[in-house]
Amino acid sequence: MTRIFERYRDEIVPKLQAEFKHKNRMAVGKMLKVVVSVGLGKINKEEKAVEEILATLGAITGQKPVIRRARKSIANFNLREGDLVGAFVTLRGKRMYEFFDRLVTFALPRVRDFRGLPLSGFDRSGNYSFGMTEQTVFPEVDYNKVEKVFGMNINLVCNAKNKEEAKALLIALGLPLDKGI
Repeated sequence: MTRIFERYRDEIVPKLQAEFKHKNRMAVGKMLKVVVSVGLGKINKEEKAVEEILATLGAITGQKPVIRRARKSIANFNLREGDLVGAFVTLRGKRMYEFFDRLVTFALPRVRDFRGLPLSGFDRSGNYSFGMTEQTVFPEVDYNKVEKVFGMNINLVCNAKNKEEAKALLIALGLPLDKGI
């Protein structure tokens, strides 16, 4: 498998099992999927820019993005039914761990003035969400060929029992969370 999965299986699970006093190693939380999404917003009419965004998202994740279209027309947003709204990729298994490894080791350290991800990104069930303002921090993106800079939302879905267990799991996996004030 991947090096992060092997580290999770061999080192992290026993450590978290002892820390949270689980009787069974299967009770320890794990990462189920990673969802990377991009909103197209005002550029949904520019076909060339949309194609570039979809190709870049595919290169970053290693999987073809799913396109989302508007279900209803909303006049205030100049949105018609069937217009492109966004695109997303759901990663599981080996691709998920490979993407997470590249995110933690290459992309996040390249973010300008990076001091850690905020702790406010956790929801009640222990899933973590954060946004990135530009795609150029990923090594798959050639900075010289970028015409449109876009941001993305990344959701890390875990099956941990609560927020504290999910936080401990993600820190053990190597996610650089801010220590707080």
